[in-house]
Amino acid sequence: MQQLLGPGDPPPYSVFNEKGAAPLLLLCDHASKAVPKALGDLGISEDELARHIGWDIGGLEAAIELASTLDAPLVASGYSRLVIDCNRWPGGEGSTPEISDGVHVPANRSLTKEQIDARAEACFWPYHHEVDRHLDRMTAGGRPVAMLVMHSFTPEMNGFQRPWHVGVLWNDDPRLPEPLLAELRRDPSLVVGDNEPYSARASYEYTLTAHARPRGLPHCSLEVRQDLIGTSDEARAWGRRLAPAIRAAVAVALG
Repeated sequence: MQQLLGPGDPPPYSVFNEKGAAPLLLLCDHASKAVPKALGDLGISEDELARHIGWDIGGLEAAIELASTLDAPLVASGYSRLVIDCNRWPGGEGSTPEISDGVHVPANRSLTKEQIDARAEACFWPYHHEVDRHLDRMTAGGRPVAMLVMHSFTPEMNGFQRPWHVGVLWNDDPRLPEPLLAELRRDPSLVVGDNEPYSARASYEYTLTAHARPRGLPHCSLEVRQDLIGTSDEARAWGRRLAPAIRAAVAVALG
């Protein structure tokens, strides 16, 4: 299998506040718009790569602020979701999209299994192995731990203006999402989506399914609308705004 990453390429994941004491692991699946040098520009412009199709705008900055405010460790992916999506099953639907929100991605056209495996080996599995390493450490001795994945979403999709400021995504474990929804809805100025604008019940969802469910951990994803967190200052302000609700919900979830 070809080695995709070379000298000068960024690492496949980053860790922030590694020794954080909170019983919560934060993740950011779409933290970066980086592309390995070996793949060039994927055949699209820098402006396209910087859009929501390339990464979750504001997601990493908000997650870093949450990690600091909550004293929780954070693991963030290192490469664009167009290289390989860290929240999709490798080789499955949406993993290496040929078209994303109407934008053709030439470098993703007709990829072979070997090419997909090379991307997964370089950019997908190192991130997820690091997630497992943190969960192994944090749950040692039976310590109760929750997991929350930070995402962001575009204000409009297919002509529909999305009204939600934030959304809580979950499947069938209500322990973390239900108290988090309740806490967020205490703020009358927030429009809060329950499995909006996406649902974590979709079959392509990887991170929650692969890590939290097998371990029996309370878990959910949290989405923030990108026009609210488009700058570093805005993203960090929203991290601070969301932290009290997350802290309270984790306390309920872990009992």
